[in-house]
Amino acid sequence: MSNEITWAFAHPVQRSEATAPKGPLDRISLRDHIVAVEIGAFQQERGHTQRICFNIVVEVRPHDSDLGDDVDRILSYDKVTEAIAAELAAERLNLLETLAERVAERILLEPLAMRVFVRIEKLDRGPGALGVEIVRARKPEAPPVPEDRPHPRVIYLSNPAIAAPHLPQWLDQLEAEGRPVILCVGAAEAPAPQVPHKMAQRRIDLLGIEQNAWVLAARDNRCVVVSTRTELDWAMRHQRMSVWAPSKIVLDAVDGPSASPRDALALVHWFARAMKADSLLVIGEAAPVGQDLPLRAVATDVHLLP
Repeated sequence: MSNEITWAFAHPVQRSEATAPKGPLDRISLRDHIVAVEIGAFQQERGHTQRICFNIVVEVRPHDSDLGDDVDRILSYDKVTEAIAAELAAERLNLLETLAERVAERILLEPLAMRVFVRIEKLDRGPGALGVEIVRARKPEAPPVPEDRPHPRVIYLSNPAIAAPHLPQWLDQLEAEGRPVILCVGAAEAPAPQVPHKMAQRRIDLLGIEQNAWVLAARDNRCVVVSTRTELDWAMRHQRMSVWAPSKIVLDAVDGPSASPRDALALVHWFARAMKADSLLVIGEAAPVGQDLPLRAVATDVHLLP
């Protein structure tokens, strides 16, 4: 038991050595790599960066021959720090556990990496370091899985379009096309509450859009309100119609939209690019100019969508 306790609190290098399989192993390690990042599930952790510390050990396949002092033939330390940077940049995360899993998974994509120990600690949440530690091993080789995420058609509905008598007819047409469709809306006409706090106002404005999404959902049972990328991906693969509730995706985005939720069309354009949409159709408002996505605008009195 004493050895197990020692390994639990020792550096990942000691854990690697104590649990190593038989046979020679090489190791590379990253010690006390500190990054300031926004992470955490608690509300007080949003909008603020905190220091997190990475200690990582990678067990690598021994080299069969002379390296020739060639950096391209090794697993470089940069691959470890790049894995950290890439996962931190991908999206805002709530859990260290999620971050550790993703960093380990990315490192194990390297051909020489066999097993990885990842310890991540928050340094600013109390008098000590609070963290998680995982160990993951390379899985048996499998053929690469092709990217199967469809490219949706994004439809922006203005408030007159939501109330238009042709809405069921438009939905019939979209459903008959058999393509993944994501419906987006802006805020309702009623003015949202105004507060002097920037982050609070942003959430209020996003909730205003989500309220209007539920207004649209009440008009037709095919309009299902969803908030996560997982739900959107599932709906697209099954040719279901979705109504985008933006709060989670917008707030969790590392490089979030510069557009205010009050500029609904700019926000929807950002979302359409993030979803790799093949086109954006605007119903009931003028289409913005100078955009990098196939885009059309139609009036609310049309019976058939282009």
